[in-house]
Amino acid sequence: MYNDNYTSVESIEFDWDKGNEDKNYLKHNVSQLEAEEAFFKFNIINDDAAHSSKEKRLRLLGSTDGEKVLVVIFTERAGKVRVVSARTASRKERKTYEEVKRNTKL
Repeated sequence: MYNDNYTSVESIEFDWDKGNEDKNYLKHNVSQLEAEEAFFKFNIINDDAAHSSKEKRLRLLGSTDGEKVLVVIFTERAGKVRVVSARTASRKERKTYEEVKRNTKL
């Protein structure tokens, strides 16, 4: 499903934790739909080893249909994507995203 540079997927099933459904919107102004959209456009996924004490977590840098660049932390459980956190990318993260996107042949 992922690699260290770029991933493109056609079908993903999401499993939302009841406690996280509204948390990302209330804390970071990122809706559940926006977090999911980032998986279906150009994105960069790599390990989030710093926050992976109990289970493997991954960090996605991607954009929404509205071109908002997001950082989405997630894990995979039983073949489904479970979003842990989603926030707007920092200026540095947006710059990285745009540079990789510009230099990647699609």
